[in-house]
Amino acid sequence: MGKMPRVKVELPTLALVVICYAGWMTSTTWATVLWLPLGMVLTTVFIALHSSLTHEALHGHPFRVKALNETLVFPCLGLFVPYQRFRDTHLAHHQDSRLTDPYDDPESNYMDPKVWARLSRPLQRILMFNNTLFGRLLVGPLVGQISFMTADWRAIRSGDRTTLKGWLWQIPAVLPVLVWVVWTPMPLWAYLLSAYAGLSILKIRTFLEHRAHEHTTGRTVVIEDRGFLALIFLNNNYHVVHHLHPKAAWYTLPRLFAENRETFLTRNDSYHYRSYGQIFRRHFWRAKDPVPHPLWPKP
Repeated sequence: MGKMPRVKVELPTLALVVICYAGWMTSTTWATVLWLPLGMVLTTVFIALHSSLTHEALHGHPFRVKALNETLVFPCLGLFVPYQRFRDTHLAHHQDSRLTDPYDDPESNYMDPKVWARLSRPLQRILMFNNTLFGRLLVGPLVGQISFMTADWRAIRSGDRTTLKGWLWQIPAVLPVLVWVVWTPMPLWAYLLSAYAGLSILKIRTFLEHRAHEHTTGRTVVIEDRGFLALIFLNNNYHVVHHLHPKAAWYTLPRLFAENRETFLTRNDSYHYRSYGQIFRRHFWRAKDPVPHPLWPKP
């Protein structure tokens, strides 16, 4: 018999997975015993980091073998979003010609203006509030989860077995996490709040990743931030780089951008922010754009 092929592994990503799980276990135990608010804050951070690692896994990291990547991130620390559903909808989102499409982009926050006009005034106000960064942090996870689950429920009722399978796999993914939390000194209510807060942190990343723009290439942002949030998001703030090189590992994105900075900024029509601090100052209270898609329907 010939030798088995060697499995190439990206050590920085694998090391970060180990750190993430170790940090999560420490935050739900020792840190919680020390001071519950500290445990909750650290748990929130590691839940958000784990979500970013699931994003790396579905794009083929740290192994070349899909099954190994998915096994590595199988426990759903964040509780609410099934990995298989995130994988399938996110890969559909990577069809760049569909970006921001109210129907064909699963991650679009825009609505068809005709659908928007039929909504009740209170619901419109909630969605307008959700288009501020403060609103996205406060109610964004709830709005997104309701929208996501409603769409999946409709798909399941129409006979979509792939969607149903994704949700059924969520049971064994969540069960060991809940068993661990019940065993730890962290109260279940505190963990649920941390999971919600983890989603809130991720909403900072997705808040303005894409904009309505006439040209596909002008729809994806670059945020030149190298701080704490960029680490938690695994450099996905260099989002146009990620969309153009979806197989590139997270630790290579800043270098790829630096080597071709002007090319990327020309390509995305200068959709650019200097830092997350600039985004907070500009959009914490003020909506980034309207909820109804400003360029819809398509010409």
